[in-house]
Amino acid sequence: MTRPPSAAQRRVIDAADPVSGRLRGTPAQVAALVRLGLAFRHPRPPHDHFLTPAGHRLRAGDAPERERTGTAAPAAEDRVFAARVGGEESAVDEPARAREVHSAWQGLLELRRMTNRDGATDRPCAWERTHLVRAAALALEASGQPPEGPATAGYRVRATPQPEAVAVYAPAGEPLRACAAALERAGWQTGEYTEPRTRTRHLLASPRRV
Repeated sequence: MTRPPSAAQRRVIDAADPVSGRLRGTPAQVAALVRLGLAFRHPRPPHDHFLTPAGHRLRAGDAPERERTGTAAPAAEDRVFAARVGGEESAVDEPARAREVHSAWQGLLELRRMTNRDGATDRPCAWERTHLVRAAALALEASGQPPEGPATAGYRVRATPQPEAVAVYAPAGEPLRACAAALERAGWQTGEYTEPRTRTRHLLASPRRV
């Protein structure tokens, strides 16, 4: 990126789909973002424009970048959607959350269709492979699995040292099996393991390639 985006261009970036990064703006606005390296035109019809990784980082709103470009942080209602990974201090139980999760999951399916070579939506795409914890958490939340809350049991998704695997913790038995089934329906492969020292049962989940 050679120069920071204008305030109008920032509004287009902040209004992008939270998962797929699909942009809604005038032809001039999206063309300018392409020139800045913040967006790209998809080669398949209908040739929509999407955020590049740099555009996603800018949209996520790291403080130094916002200070440098002179843009304010988005209001609470405009902040980037994030799937619950479990263990959050505060829980939100509102109909609006269900709508957000549904919209995010539909956006992810569309991203799969647009970016998987064969247009398949039944297996993860490149974005999911670079955002493993967020992707697995979205698959679980979208399937209706409850995340762990301050006073409630549920799933927790955590990174692992393995390059393409996340650990999923949930109460042993049916809750853990339900998480495995939800991830497998979403195109992940899972295996159940026991930690040697704690004897805690958990899943290792990886995006399926075929």
